[in-house]
Amino acid sequence: MSSTPNGQWYPPEWPDRIRALAQGELTPAVPRRAATVLLLRDTDTGGPAVHMLRRRTSMAFAGGAYAYPGGSVDARDERPVAWAGPSRAEWAARLGFGAGEEAAAQAVVCAAVRETFEEAGVLLAGSSAETVVADTTGADWEADRAALVAHELSFADFLERRGLVLRSDLLGAWARWITPEFEPRRYDTWFFVAALPAGQRTLPQGPPTGSSAGGAPDTSSEADLAVWIRPADAAAGYDRGELLMMPPTISTLRGLETYGSAAEALAAADGRDLTPVLARAEVKDGEIVLSWPGHDEFTKRIDPAGGPAAPPAHTPASAPARTPANAPMDTPENPPTTTGEPTV
Repeated sequence: MSSTPNGQWYPPEWPDRIRALAQGELTPAVPRRAATVLLLRDTDTGGPAVHMLRRRTSMAFAGGAYAYPGGSVDARDERPVAWAGPSRAEWAARLGFGAGEEAAAQAVVCAAVRETFEEAGVLLAGSSAETVVADTTGADWEADRAALVAHELSFADFLERRGLVLRSDLLGAWARWITPEFEPRRYDTWFFVAALPAGQRTLPQGPPTGSSAGGAPDTSSEADLAVWIRPADAAAGYDRGELLMMPPTISTLRGLETYGSAAEALAAADGRDLTPVLARAEVKDGEIVLSWPGHDEFTKRIDPAGGPAAPPAHTPASAPARTPANAPMDTPENPPTTTGEPTV
């Protein structure tokens, strides 16, 4: 795995795969539906922080990259659940589904809530349409979370057994990105925003023993570090080449920078454009031009030999090379500061 002069995730096999696609030698994989959540909490010094996970380097997809809790839709996410907030039909219209696809829209919303609980320990559900679970810690909650992760328990059965209502009104649809056609693992991912419910806290994930980044013992098979960090600080770390991220991650971070609170970001979600973003790859005179429509900072020109991509205009002329583990961010023991984080 490699990155460009900033922290953009850039697999070294992309040039060969792009050429194979252009020559008709590669059949694009069908993208799986997925959901991910930008979990926000307000800070004492202004502006919300976002919860991010660093994917383990052993992960086949985007290992070492910073991302949000999320993952693929489970077929069982379409099963009926107690529901609060906008109707399934309203969600279908908002998420871009056609008439009669209410179950598919529910599955995406359920996946967002389920994955947030599985990966962050935060549950957007309550005993009624007006309440939210105040505490998800304890051995019984952890047993249910582990069963969900292992696919031994469906989210519908989990909610029913605990007498819980899914609070779809606590989510705001923020963006939609589709993995490029030349990637072997493809996802059609909806990005949501949500505020950390009062009384709940995220799982105490931390770096491996001996790391200098601080944190608590690992509790996830997919992530080795969980942090709360302001979007502007995370974006600055990316620009310096310190934090590895995929284009949709850094794009959504930049979109959050102007909001002064989690509530402001949630209120703005209804006006967000959910037109899917899909990368374009062209081969012109032997040179590969890779771009994401509407996101010029990610445009790359790759030489005929498949060498390193030219830095985008947004990247500083030079940047110190520091590993993500040593970048400035807040762990559970290091609250956010004013200086300075499925899947597509």
